[in-house]
Order: sequence, then structure tokens, then C-alpha cells
Amino acid sequence: MAHFKYRGRDGGGGVVEGVLEASSRDAVASQLMAGGIVPVDIAEQAAAGGGDVLAGLRAALTRRPPDLEDLILFSRQMYTLLRAGVPINQAMAGLARSSRNEVLVAALGDIRADLESGREFSTALARHGDVFPSLFVNTVRVGENTGRLDDALLRLAEYLELERDTRARIKSALRYPSFVVIAIGLAIGIINVVVVPQFARVFERAKVELPLATRILIGTSDFFVAWWPLMLVGLIAGWFGVRAWVRTPRGRYQWDRHKLRLPVVGSILYRATLGRFARSFSMSLASGVPLLQALSTVSRAIDNEYVGQRIAEMRSGIERGDSLTRSAAHTGMFSPLVLQMLSVGEESGAIDDLLAEVAGFYEREVDYDIKNLAQAIEPILIVVMAVLVLILALGVFLPMWDMAAVKLRN
Repeated sequence: MAHFKYRGRDGGGGVVEGVLEASSRDAVASQLMAGGIVPVDIAEQAAAGGGDVLAGLRAALTRRPPDLEDLILFSRQMYTLLRAGVPINQAMAGLARSSRNEVLVAALGDIRADLESGREFSTALARHGDVFPSLFVNTVRVGENTGRLDDALLRLAEYLELERDTRARIKSALRYPSFVVIAIGLAIGIINVVVVPQFARVFERAKVELPLATRILIGTSDFFVAWWPLMLVGLIAGWFGVRAWVRTPRGRYQWDRHKLRLPVVGSILYRATLGRFARSFSMSLASGVPLLQALSTVSRAIDNEYVGQRIAEMRSGIERGDSLTRSAAHTGMFSPLVLQMLSVGEESGAIDDLLAEVAGFYEREVDYDIKNLAQAIEPILIVVMAVLVLILALGVFLPMWDMAAVKLRN
């Protein structure tokens, strides 16, 4: 954010001057007016000196976009304030002062300025697509058009809370296996770089014939010792290269497709994504969003490009005249039970209610699998560790047994 030097007058007519940090002049004017100051002149300050450059770099590195917690708190607070009868401009000013996220504060300042210039709330939100996702904006727009903006914000808060809880459960379930895999990797590196070379020198002095397992172990260790700097650089470069590839449209699509096919966790991620789709689609329809528009919005809001493209194909099928159930069946994503529930929803005219049931069905399955995820992964980790220990034991102890046998014969 830039720094702006301002000059204005307070309620008593006195001249007030100072410097504010904001994203635009409109945001500065909004902050001043919220504090009871009428701006007279606002000018952006040019960065001067290395200190300002370092300060700007530090601010850019520490700024983070709003996360789910920030959006949940914003939705809850806006709902409470609107239900209490607080004008929306005043509510936005209060939230901008209380928020701790700099990006959100700047966005709220701009939104308040847009509201004062006559724009609709949803239009002002849409100008900050990096802060408020399309699903959020469309739900707010429907709430404005129906006169039930507070209910729309409450529905958004509840949806985001479910989304947060699902993500938290998945991360919690994967935390232990991740730590074990990292520990195994570190152990392999330490054994190959530190432990095995010590044994190799002992075997070399003993001048005994080494078995195949030991020769493989020593060869691997020699490779690690000789090339570990390049291997470390390669791992770091590969990590950043994969991250850059995933950020491309094709890379993101391929990664989102393959991670749904991972052993054990892929099925959980897949059903969690479908549950997120059903929940957001149900919320959109219940809010009054038209079917085709809801599908377009949800396809962009789903955090998976592969599933999002399949949802977009559902929209194309409906535009060609297919029913929702038939279009969903063509994607191959849903089980027969879910398709049957969608069919009943179409026939009864209660698609949103049936989609909520579908979301609950997937969420219960995901919750059950997450609780048993550690038990499912634990045998795999035990087998991997057992194989590593077996290789190490054969490679180290077989030559020692041969050395002991030679000494006994002598």
C-alpha cells in the first residue's frame, strides 16, 4: 500500500494534516470521513531512500490475503450489524477499523468509497476478486435483489465454517503421516551420509568379501556423500519448479486430477470436493441463483480445476437440453445413490434440499474416513520402515557375521 499525505478540517473547522497508508485516495478519504475529518487535499507520497524501499518490501512480504477465518468473521459481523439496523456504510467503517488483515482493511475502505459513490454492495465486492470469491459475491447479489442480505451473509458464514472444518480435519489427519515420512527421509539421509561410511571403513580394513546387500548399501552411501550438495539443490529446485508448474492452468489441472487418485487419501479428497460442490450448489440454489449461473459460479469456486471442468460440462449438458441428473451422470463423478437423490430432487422441485442431503452424505463419509485415516496409513508406514530396517540390517550385520566367522576359524 502507498502512503498519502492529507490535509482536512475537523468538526470544529480546524486544519488537520498527516500521513495515512492505504490502497488509494478513495480509501484515504473514507478513513478520514469515518473519523470525522473532511478531506481537502490528498496527495500520494513518492518513495524516497532505501529505507522506504525496504519498508515497502517488508510490507509486501508480510501482507497476506484474507483466509477463511477472516471471511467468516466478516460475514458474521456484517450479519449481526445489519440485523441490528446499522447502516451498511457505517458497518463497513467499523469493520475496517477492527480488522487485523491489511489487505482486507484496504478492500473494505475501497468498498465503502464505492458504496458512497452509489455502487451496489455486490458490485463493490466484485471489484476485489482476490479477497471475495465469486460464490461470495453472487450470494450477496442475490441477497440484495431479494432484500435478504443479512440472511445471505449468515448462509455464507455457515458455509465457510463447514469448509474450514473440513479442511482442518483433513490437515489434522495428514499431519502424523507427513511427519513420519519426513522423519524417514531424514533418517535415510543421516544413515547414508554418517553411519554407513563408518561401517564401510571397518569392512575395508577387515578385507572380507562383502555380500550384495552391503555393496548396494555402500554404493548408495558413496553416492549420497559425493553428491549430496547437488541433490539438495536439485530437491529445492524441483520443489520450486513443481510449484511454478502447478500455478499454470495445465499444471493445476493435472495436479488436481492426479491428487484425487492418490492411494488412501485420494478418495477422501475426492469425496470432500464433491461434498463442497453439493453444499455450495445447494446454497446457491436456496439463495435464488439461477441453475446455470449457479453451476458457473460453483465451477469457479471449487478448489479443484479437474472437478470444476466436470461441473462446467454439466452446465453445457443442461444448455443442450439434458436434465441435471443426466448431465451429472455423464461426468462419471457421482455414485448411483447420489444420482438417484438428484433425480428425486428434480421431480419434486426441491433440488436444493436434496443437494444439501448429498453434501451431508459425502461429509459424513469423509468424517468417518478421516477418523480412520491414521489406522489405514499406519500399516503402510510400518511396512516401509520394516523394509528399510531389513536392508540396513542385512547390509551391516552380514559382513560382521563373516568377520566373526573368519576370526573363529583363525
